[in-house]
Amino acid sequence: MLSFKDIEAAQARIKPYIQTTPILTSNLLNTWLGHEVYFKADCLQTTGAFKLRGATNLLAKRAETKTLPSKIVANSSGNHAQAVAYAARQFNIPATIYTTESVSEIKAAATEYYGAQVKKFALRVDADRAVADAAKEPDTLWVPPFNHPDIIAGQGTVTAEAIAQLHSQSVTPDAIFAPCGGGGLLSGAILSARALLPNAKVLGSEPQLANDASRSLQSGKIECLDGPADTLADGAATPSVGEHTFEIIQQVDDFYEVDEVQIAYWTQWLQHLLKLHVEPTCAMSMAAVVAWCLEQASPQKVLVLVTGGNISAASMRKIWEKDYLLQPPILNEQ
Repeated sequence: MLSFKDIEAAQARIKPYIQTTPILTSNLLNTWLGHEVYFKADCLQTTGAFKLRGATNLLAKRAETKTLPSKIVANSSGNHAQAVAYAARQFNIPATIYTTESVSEIKAAATEYYGAQVKKFALRVDADRAVADAAKEPDTLWVPPFNHPDIIAGQGTVTAEAIAQLHSQSVTPDAIFAPCGGGGLLSGAILSARALLPNAKVLGSEPQLANDASRSLQSGKIECLDGPADTLADGAATPSVGEHTFEIIQQVDDFYEVDEVQIAYWTQWLQHLLKLHVEPTCAMSMAAVVAWCLEQASPQKVLVLVTGGNISAASMRKIWEKDYLLQPPILNEQ
């Protein structure tokens, strides 16, 4: 069973390969909301997302046990692809990423820049079949995006690192907010919080249009999306959570579904207030923050995991079709 000790080991293991990313806050936003919001800016991580932590931990652990493969494969159209490409390069292992022809050209180019070969297929099912076949080749490792203990442990270092940074500032968060796609980040947040801040709430969120995790939590079994989810929060459009992540995310204190208007709204506002290239997938956590804060009787301190900063031009155009900066998020009227 995965525990916080695995996350502590991952922290030490990946330290030479990753950036320690900053904690940011916005005095204006805090005044408007009447609560203190702290942002863990892992969108500033090398490769632009938290995914590097998990991929690096998996490979670094194999390096410790001298079981590194001669080839690496993965299937992804986003941040995981870049993470695997970069991590593989650190260990001098060739990587091949299997994806669809609809992949963002920017993300595909970045993946190739980090040293991986990108193979494109017309349909996702074809890409998935191809990577499964490739993984059967001798001495080949398939690096999954979330459903693996070493991946979860690596992603858990985001929250552990943030809690330590806030502790050094004499700040103890009352709640921690994480987006949920496959559940790796949220699982790691739960494990870190339970060990370091047992009184803190851990809350997750996902798009209404990709609500497989929400439905899974309600039914008590893993539910899958019926088809591709057309959401701005593409990083959370995973068909389903995995058996490893689902076991852990069932411990979440609350879970929110976020509509597309709120996703666009908070992406604009976080980009504006924090001056960061924030992805919709992590910006949507702010809708959950507001909903939760409205239920609180006193000012709260909250930690928001801002875990990705890779956005295509097409997505940016959709996000900014309407200017939401004319509508400030003012909750505190005093």
